[in-house]
Amino acid sequence: MKAQLLQLQNQFNKLNERARDNFNSTLWLAPSFLGVALFYMVPMVVVVYYSMLNNPIDRQFVFFDNFIELFDNAAFRLAAFNTFTFSIVAVPLSLILSLLLALLLEAKIPLKSRFRTFFLSPMMVPVASVVLIWQVLFHHDGAMNEVMLFLGFDKVNWMYSEYNQLVVILLFLWKTLGYNMILFMASLSNVPVTLLEVADVDGAGAFFKFFSVKLRFLSPTILFVTILSLISSFKVFREIYLLTGDYPYEGLYMLQHFMNNIFRTLDYQRLAAAAVIMAVAMILIIAALFIIEDRFGKDVEG
Repeated sequence: MKAQLLQLQNQFNKLNERARDNFNSTLWLAPSFLGVALFYMVPMVVVVYYSMLNNPIDRQFVFFDNFIELFDNAAFRLAAFNTFTFSIVAVPLSLILSLLLALLLEAKIPLKSRFRTFFLSPMMVPVASVVLIWQVLFHHDGAMNEVMLFLGFDKVNWMYSEYNQLVVILLFLWKTLGYNMILFMASLSNVPVTLLEVADVDGAGAFFKFFSVKLRFLSPTILFVTILSLISSFKVFREIYLLTGDYPYEGLYMLQHFMNNIFRTLDYQRLAAAAVIMAVAMILIIAALFIIEDRFGKDVEG
C-alpha cells in the first residue's frame, strides 16, 4: 500500500513539474506570440475582412465580388503576368548562379578573397546608389549604348523596350548573388567529408559527387535561398520605381505598382483583395517548395 502511495505521489509530482514547465514556457513565449498576433495575424484578418466588403463606409459583404472584379481588370492581369514572368526567370537564375559561384569559391582559385568581396559589395551599397549606377549604364546615352555603337549596333532605349525586364533582372542578380553565395558556401562546408572520400575511393567523378552527395545535403539551403529570392523578386518594385516612376513601360508594371496606385485612390477593397491574392499565391508556392524539399531530402535527414 505504501509503495502504491509513493508511486502515485511521484506521478503527481511529475505532472506538477510538467505543468509548471508548460506554464513557464507559455510565459516566455507570450511576448513573441503577442507581437506576431498584433503586427501580423490581426492585420491579415483585417485585410481579408476588407477584401469582402463593398466599401469601408457601408461595409456590406459582397464576398468574392471584389476578387472577380480584380481578375477582370486588365491592369491587374498585366501586373500579375509581369510579376510571374520576372520571378520565374530571376529566381532560378539567382539560385543556379549563386550555387555555381559557391562551388567555384570552394575550389582553389587565385584571388579568392577579392572575388568573394566583389560579389558581397552590393550588400553594402544603398538602393538609390545602385539605381543611379544602372541609370548611367542603361540610359539612352549611357555606357551600354556606347558599347553597342562601338560594336556596330544601334542604340537601345533599354527601359522602354522589350529588354526592360532584362535590365531589372541584371540588377536583381547583382544585388542577391553575394548573399545567396555565402549561404551555399556555409552549406557546402557542412557536407560530410567521409562521404566524399568514399566516393573518391569508388572512383566517382565530380559530377556524380555533386548530384548524388552534395546536392542532397544542400536541399534545405536550396529551399531557403529559393524562398528568400522569391520574396525579393516580389519586392523589386522599389528598384523599378526609382528607375521608372509610378507608371513604367508595360513590361515593368508589377503587382506592387498596381497596389501602390490603387492605394492613392483609397480603393481599399480592391487593394485588400489584391493583397490576399498575392499572399495566397506566395503561400501555395512556398508550400509546394516545402513538399518538394521534404521528398528530395528525406533520406538525408533520416
